[in-house]
Amino acid sequence: MTCQLLLESMDLSPHRLSVKTSIEDESEPADCTFSRDQSICDDTSSELQRVATLEQQRLNSFRDRGALSRLVNMVVTLREWAHKSLQEEEERPDSFLERFRGPELQIATSRLSISRHDIQDGNTSAKTKKKSDVFILSPADDLYYRWLFVIASAVLYNWCFVVARACFNELQTRNFILWLFLDYLSDVIYILDTCVRLRTGFLEQGLLVKDLIKLRESYFHTLQFKLDLLSIIPTDLGYIVIGIHVPELRLNRLMRFSRLFEFFDRTETRTSYPNLFRICNLVLYILVIIHWNACIYFAISKSLGFGSDQWVYPNISDPKFGTLTRGYVYCLYWSTLTLTTIGEMPAPVQDEEYLFVVFDFLVGVLIFATIVGNVGAMISNMNATRAEFQGQIDAIKHYMKFRKVSKELEARVIKWFDYLWTNKKTIDEQDVLKNLPNKLRAEIAINVHLETLKKVRIFQDCEAGLLVELVLKLRPQVFSPGDYICRKGDIGKEMYIIKEGCLAVVADDGVTQYAHLTAGSCFGEISILNIRGSKMGNRRTANIRSIGYSDLFCLSKGDLMEAVMEYPDAKKVLEEKGRQILIKEGLLEEVEADGIGVEDIEKRVERMEDTIEILQTRFARLLAQYTATQQHLKQRLTTLECRTNHSGSGFLSDGNESTIDGDGTNSEVNIHL
Repeated sequence: MTCQLLLESMDLSPHRLSVKTSIEDESEPADCTFSRDQSICDDTSSELQRVATLEQQRLNSFRDRGALSRLVNMVVTLREWAHKSLQEEEERPDSFLERFRGPELQIATSRLSISRHDIQDGNTSAKTKKKSDVFILSPADDLYYRWLFVIASAVLYNWCFVVARACFNELQTRNFILWLFLDYLSDVIYILDTCVRLRTGFLEQGLLVKDLIKLRESYFHTLQFKLDLLSIIPTDLGYIVIGIHVPELRLNRLMRFSRLFEFFDRTETRTSYPNLFRICNLVLYILVIIHWNACIYFAISKSLGFGSDQWVYPNISDPKFGTLTRGYVYCLYWSTLTLTTIGEMPAPVQDEEYLFVVFDFLVGVLIFATIVGNVGAMISNMNATRAEFQGQIDAIKHYMKFRKVSKELEARVIKWFDYLWTNKKTIDEQDVLKNLPNKLRAEIAINVHLETLKKVRIFQDCEAGLLVELVLKLRPQVFSPGDYICRKGDIGKEMYIIKEGCLAVVADDGVTQYAHLTAGSCFGEISILNIRGSKMGNRRTANIRSIGYSDLFCLSKGDLMEAVMEYPDAKKVLEEKGRQILIKEGLLEEVEADGIGVEDIEKRVERMEDTIEILQTRFARLLAQYTATQQHLKQRLTTLECRTNHSGSGFLSDGNESTIDGDGTNSEVNIHL
């Protein structure tokens, strides 16, 4: 069989290479396999020539193995060559498409080709993926906050129990196995926390840093790293030398206190009751200080001798004071009375006792001042809203009394204020949200008002951008029972959307009710659009009065026009929807269109303003040119005068005669100019 027959029996498709053989191919002599090598190589590429030559040399060593072995070997070689050639053709860029690609597409294409090469090597791609998928913890994530709770619990455990076990020996020996388990569990948490710190990102130029080297260097250069390193030193190894009941060796575990404070700060930010949390946090600090002071008092009593005088802890040989519970409660009671400066405790006797009591009194004064200051500030913050609201009521009462307002109207005003406070509607939304960026303000407004705004007929199927602009301009208003929101014939300057309450469409007598408007209804949207041809113009067509207390959203005409200025297409859609509504209700007159069309007054005014602005610019430019020309002329005249003054008298006399014309003008000056 010849090479040509072999190539014809192979399907070199881009996706697979199939080989078709027959029984006759196997029966042909081996010597005829490459009988026409030269003729075939003339029709193939140089790559195929090289492969065929190498294959012929390889197959010469397999002549004793049969034609089938040589055939299979040849097929495998040709398949590899074909696969390689097709792959190169697929990766070859198209010059025609390259002309239309921008730099971004070219970069993406180059990245795609690089990724294809990476896919060919499975091990390389796996390693690259492992390097890129680096786990970095963001301080704003919930996972990081939960971890802060875990590490804060471990720190608080060490702060409370390490000191207590160091002072109360019975507490250390009674549950020694439990303490060992909790101690080493907290050590494991400390070590894990160090690893977490190494993978905790921080913001740089508004982006989260995920570079492990930069994170590690940033952490290593902080004071907290040194404290964290000291807190995980295995000082417990001293148990081997000193003994196992020496918990003082674990006092270095107290140095990781910053994580506890960080947890408290983030909790204060996240909680919905910050004032209550601040009070609980302050109480916790005070309890820890009292706890430490009680433990130190017991340790001093032990060093001076129990029952040696009236100031120290009583003798533990007495059954009343020999238990662990009584000892700790007694010391806690003594510490509380001392630090709160209540007194009524036995006076100290020895010098050490005097020094300790003086120190306790100083700390107690600071604690008392801290309690009074913080609690007072918290109470003031909690009552700030009430105090501000009460100030507004007092000012209104004083004004009504000064102006001698009727008692009936005064009662209505007071009831309106009571309704606002009872239903928590005293907050000015615009004032509260003014410090937020526009993006966050828009998101809050969308969550609060967007569904309500979508219920308005003319705003249905409106552009999302316009709706966002409008929700930022909605203003809440509260009406009392019997208040008129609008009267028939009034000029419409606002539209209203009912959030809560019930309104009635009443007759001119104010008694007859035609219809009721409930939550979700709106009115006044047509009058603020200034639709040409409306029979009522921009005036109200009905009397609307509040039955009870009603909460409404108000959108003024000026705010609507300001919003639709950036959306001219949306403005046309709104006007068309309003026109369709008027046609449906029979309130639109037919307007005869002249040949050139009637322009809106607003468009004319805008065009006039643009023209005036252009004229002002041109006038300013001409005035500047005139001023520059005048200055230039003055400079030339000054230069000419200087030259004439430095000339001789003869030249001056000749110049005077020659420069005066019959009409009295200076011709020489004109010539020089």
